[in-house]
Amino acid sequence: MLFSRLFVPLQPIMTERMIIGFDAKRIVRNGTGLGSYGRTLVNALGALNSFDMRLYAPDQGLNELRSQIVMRQGVSFCYPPHSHTALGKALWRSRGIVSQLQKDGVQVYHGLSGELPTGIDQTGIRTVVTIHDLIFMRHPEYYNRADVKIYTHKFFNTLKMADRIVAISECTRRDICELGGIDASRVDLVYQSCALRYGEEPKTHELWKARDDYMLPDRYVLSVGSIEERKNMLLAVKALHHLPDDVSLVIVGRSTPYTDIIRQYVQEHRLFDRVQMLHNVPDDDLPALYRMADCFVYPSRYEGFGIPIIEAISQGLPVVACTGSCLEEAGGPDSLYVAPDDHEALAHAIRQVLFGAPGRQQRIDRSREYVKRFENTGAARRFADIYAELINNR
Repeated sequence: MLFSRLFVPLQPIMTERMIIGFDAKRIVRNGTGLGSYGRTLVNALGALNSFDMRLYAPDQGLNELRSQIVMRQGVSFCYPPHSHTALGKALWRSRGIVSQLQKDGVQVYHGLSGELPTGIDQTGIRTVVTIHDLIFMRHPEYYNRADVKIYTHKFFNTLKMADRIVAISECTRRDICELGGIDASRVDLVYQSCALRYGEEPKTHELWKARDDYMLPDRYVLSVGSIEERKNMLLAVKALHHLPDDVSLVIVGRSTPYTDIIRQYVQEHRLFDRVQMLHNVPDDDLPALYRMADCFVYPSRYEGFGIPIIEAISQGLPVVACTGSCLEEAGGPDSLYVAPDDHEALAHAIRQVLFGAPGRQQRIDRSREYVKRFENTGAARRFADIYAELINNR
């Protein structure tokens, strides 16, 4: 069941097109995670051609990300008219944007990354917020104290202001209700969709080009995600000690201070030729990197959903992940799961899904069937109905 409650789509009673505003900061700045979520959803909504869409970003961000938005009729980017400093942009996004939304005639504003601008609840503009995770409350040890206070304050303010609250997983929905102290009836569950390109098989020349460009090993286990402490990538590195010598680990993700811990361990244990870390990999190259791997590993201690698992399965990879959050929800019953501190168990699970392992293809086939629920979740139509309901019930 994809949604938290039964919902009968409403037919909009207005004759004019709705005007929907979106927080587009992550769309133009984040290559993965929140950015990928926003771009995938906005493109799917644009394809419905049901309303005008205004994408509000503090600046143009990165051209390679902004250009992933299909600029159909009625889709436009909006930027602050006068704010050019970092502080000015931040203040515009958190408060100043409200007057611009009113001027532009926005009827519904969708906070795509868990927050809403202060004062929007006093304007008559209806609001939707997507909350991806509450890791800063579940695991504050991964954040500095000041950020935890800021994020927590924003979270409770957003709960007060939002007309509709959406969670991207059942795990996040439970966290919102428990940590936010609100009834489950206030929170809709709408699974995020996987970008369509991950369901397409890369062409042979794309595979060879990726192998040459990134000097990939012949046989490797792949992991995709920011290389940070919470993602727990050291567990996968340690698992190499218990895997065949010809199996390498390729890690794709943004570098952080935790990356140095990985490098130090690799150096101390002489794993230079078996661990490869790739940063700033374009989205277009990822399907080929998935396709050529033996399997996908995602040892994160806590996630809001885990979209890389869906991407990997869609590209025909078996998955090994960790218990403790929502990863079983993303990967389904035919992926394998281990405790986040047991590298020997991780190695044992990886052995069960390497090329040649008994039952590997059957596991892949069943997992691909499972993740079909995320390919076309109806997320765009679901949100379109939510927007219409909010406007009709003003």
